[in-house]
Amino acid sequence: MKIKLLFQGDSITDAGRSYDNPHLLGDGYVKYAAQNLQAAYPQVEFDFINLGISGNRTCQLFDRLYLDAIAFEPDMISVLIGINDVWHRYGGGRIETTDEQIETNYRAILTRLKKQTNAKIVMLAPYLLDCDRVDHMRGDLERLLVIERKLAAEFADAYIPLDELFAEALNT
Repeated sequence: MKIKLLFQGDSITDAGRSYDNPHLLGDGYVKYAAQNLQAAYPQVEFDFINLGISGNRTCQLFDRLYLDAIAFEPDMISVLIGINDVWHRYGGGRIETTDEQIETNYRAILTRLKKQTNAKIVMLAPYLLDCDRVDHMRGDLERLLVIERKLAAEFADAYIPLDELFAEALNT
């Protein structure tokens, strides 16, 4: 049995991956997820692919969705996107993506994945670590998380609430 697992998202997914070889997974969570899955299921032949791109927002992921997801015909796709839509509202080079635009973009991504693939969809929630320099973004992220939970209930086969998990870990 072979399972093609594609990871898609922004810099958190990218994590220094190779743009020449998507099987070179980078140094972030994708690498560790692949190692853990392979160790837990040695009888399964996995094909791990990382196509995250640093700096991407939901509109950019939608624009590259066919070539960087659908064309690979994954069995499973992991999506972690959205924090750049929030982050770009602040600082230099501001891009004011509204909550409604983010929801429209993400819904379009998920709709296309459902219609054009047979992949199981795993959504990972964006997060902010407990840090004073990003506290001003917390309210924006909270609204985004409501949107993502709603979309996950409609489209995802699994939802991983990273912001909640990291907040809990920081408390312990």
